[in-house]
Amino acid sequence: MVFNTGSEVINQEIFSKNAKTFREKKITFPKISELAYPVNFFTAKATELSKIDPDYPDAKNLLRFHWYNGEDRRTLVKVPEHIVLGPEITGIETKIIIILGNRFPLIRAHKVLTAYGCILPSLLNGTFDASWHRAIWPSTGNYCRGGIAISRILGCRGVAVLPEGMSAERFEWLEHWIENPSDIIRTPGTESNVKEIYDKCNALNKDPQNVILNQFSEFGNYIVHRAVTGPAIASVFDAANIDDKLQPRAFIAASGSAGTLAAGDFLKKTLGTDICVVEALECPTLLYNGYGEHNIQGIGDKHVPLIHNVMNTDFVIGVSSFATDNLNLLFNNKEGKKYIFQRTGATDAQIADLSNLGFSAIANILAAIKYSKYMGLGENDAILTVATDGAELYSTELALEEQKLEAGNLSQVKAAEIFGRYLLATSTDHMIELDRYSRERIFNLGYYTWVEQQGISANDFDIRRNQSFWDNLMKLVPEWDQLVENFNTSK
Repeated sequence: MVFNTGSEVINQEIFSKNAKTFREKKITFPKISELAYPVNFFTAKATELSKIDPDYPDAKNLLRFHWYNGEDRRTLVKVPEHIVLGPEITGIETKIIIILGNRFPLIRAHKVLTAYGCILPSLLNGTFDASWHRAIWPSTGNYCRGGIAISRILGCRGVAVLPEGMSAERFEWLEHWIENPSDIIRTPGTESNVKEIYDKCNALNKDPQNVILNQFSEFGNYIVHRAVTGPAIASVFDAANIDDKLQPRAFIAASGSAGTLAAGDFLKKTLGTDICVVEALECPTLLYNGYGEHNIQGIGDKHVPLIHNVMNTDFVIGVSSFATDNLNLLFNNKEGKKYIFQRTGATDAQIADLSNLGFSAIANILAAIKYSKYMGLGENDAILTVATDGAELYSTELALEEQKLEAGNLSQVKAAEIFGRYLLATSTDHMIELDRYSRERIFNLGYYTWVEQQGISANDFDIRRNQSFWDNLMKLVPEWDQLVENFNTSK
């Protein structure tokens, strides 16, 4: 398949030019292997790094593009930050283990790692000239912020392309980080309107100065999550499995760009877990070839990403946007927290942990509950999932939900209704256990986006059916690491 592998230098002049520029700026790029196991490589630098503001565009923050940042996002921890939800919150005995994405620097979301995986091949093969090219970051919110942060560090111009209906916090961040307001491009619609993003990028692509770094089709996104996020989640499971009694049953993640789902391919090979993809019930593209609008921000839909390894996916699980909106209210409202404490006996620390969960994380947890009930799992079973961001990105969404309440206050009765309806009453409806034909149906659905609309050849589209294609992608990691070494030491 023809795609940007970054495994060899295409333009030596640009490669050398970038290397010289970044060396003068004291920018050092981390290897993928270093980000996968940072404790093995960055411990000696931990004291120096702890002095760097995680929210400042300092090049040293590149060394924090991993899951091993502490809660302060300055320190290096031996096990990635995570929470384990039990029956107090979920109503099921199965342990739900969630790795936390709001420990990442610059944007408090793991999409900064995605952005790094997408731009790295172009830097390594010399097809992106940081002094001339504009990096175009199409996104539904967090990815473009990660891309803009990297652009600032590299000293190149970055352009964010995202739907106009995304959360105010995303736009406030972009307005603070971007000097030219025209570099924030608002496309029509909300979370579900990905095609409108593609249409804008196709128009921008006519300018040779623009380089489109499309997370939905850049295989660097898949590679970096299979190589970095997968091992991090395995490490979290090992830490949670204190008495060696837990059995890992599934990895669950919302569709999004499908990059995070690549961690499932790693976990299936190493732990034997199922891979479950989550989507909004109000826009059930994978479930029912459906369409619609929803508010589970960050998961993008109405298409099948090119980098989604569909033929290795085991379940599709639908979760309602109304559930995530209401549970975000319950988890982050004072009266909601009071109800959870009185109703469940959960500790203050357990309740405080719920603020680490953004909308897609809540959706992942609800999908985990559905999977557990469907499979009949018990107290010795574990489901692994991810919180791509935290509740701090949805304060305005929370305020909107509070405005809908009588007198703007969440009563204990309403809190009980939300807890009962959206947590305890979670059922096994709107989920599919995929067989060969179901996988083929979903895989084929991607044809209309990538072949008919985006110009991928039918042959390049079809070779993605074979697992060998996806496994062979990972052979690029040592090649990238060697090129990073060459890049960092080039004179």
